[in-house]
Amino acid sequence: MEPALTPTLTAFVDGVRIASGDPAQVAAVLRARADAHESPPILLSDADGRPVDIDLRASPAPPTAEEPSPARATRGRPRLGVVPREVTLLPRHWDWLAAQPGGASAALRRLVEEARRTHADADRLRTRREAAYRAMSALAGDAAGFEAAARALFADDRTALDAVLTAWPPDVAAYIQARLEA
Repeated sequence: MEPALTPTLTAFVDGVRIASGDPAQVAAVLRARADAHESPPILLSDADGRPVDIDLRASPAPPTAEEPSPARATRGRPRLGVVPREVTLLPRHWDWLAAQPGGASAALRRLVEEARRTHADADRLRTRREAAYRAMSALAGDAAGFEAAARALFADDRTALDAVLTAWPPDVAAYIQARLEA
């Protein structure tokens, strides 16, 4: 399995980017600015544009080692990363899957892999567009031209979107554009 990447965050105050980096770095900058009389910061996950909350109190104590829980027998092949989940299908779908070589699980894995390959570009575009929309909603949901920008974003009209973004604070516009190009 791949190691989890440290998420990066970006903090904005009144449309100005004031910090960007891992959560500890951003929290340190925000703690240093805590006495400033300004609007509350808006923190966004750079990966998906979602607003996030972080604890601005002093750095938490490092996690302590816990007692390992007793191993419990699970279905599937956990060493290979196989995770059992429930799938709800119509009877005709189960009948078709049962007739496939390797059984239902193997057939579903093949179908998923084929769909991932076939739709990879469209999925990346959708993911970037959704991240840009979430960031745009959090940072400029009440800004002039927000509705026009949203329509342009989902119509994939970069010219119209860029025209609206030029009227917004430069840091906000740059962040939204970066979500589209990520």
